[in-house]
Amino acid sequence: MRDTDTRLLDLLRANAREPTASLARKLGLARSTVQERIARLEREGAIKGYTVRLGEERANRLRAVVMIETDPKQADRVSVELKKMPEVRSLAAVSGSYDLVAMVETDTPSRIDALLDRIGRAPGVARTVSSIILSEKFSR
Repeated sequence: MRDTDTRLLDLLRANAREPTASLARKLGLARSTVQERIARLEREGAIKGYTVRLGEERANRLRAVVMIETDPKQADRVSVELKKMPEVRSLAAVSGSYDLVAMVETDTPSRIDALLDRIGRAPGVARTVSSIILSEKFSR
């Protein structure tokens, strides 16, 4: 990937809705060149989609990081089960003492409590450790 592509991706991460003309000015390129680069990055899979940044009201939902230890023979099953839970926003395999880390989100303490219980009871989950996110210092 070229340095220009990396700079373009950084700009899109900051504001995926920034007009192509503005991106072109910041990169010192023609608007059509930026459009072509974005289309190529999408085709190549470097850009998989675009997202929305939530306003303050929605951003104040309760979020937690859940570290999950799985039964090695059922790790795939755990992923399938957690994908069925819409409150689980992301799931990643990690190295170390735990096998997976989930980012979860709900709107009330009782719902996050129930969700954490459901995750702990999911087939193949051996142990979990959760941390409630108190505040987000920055996000990119």
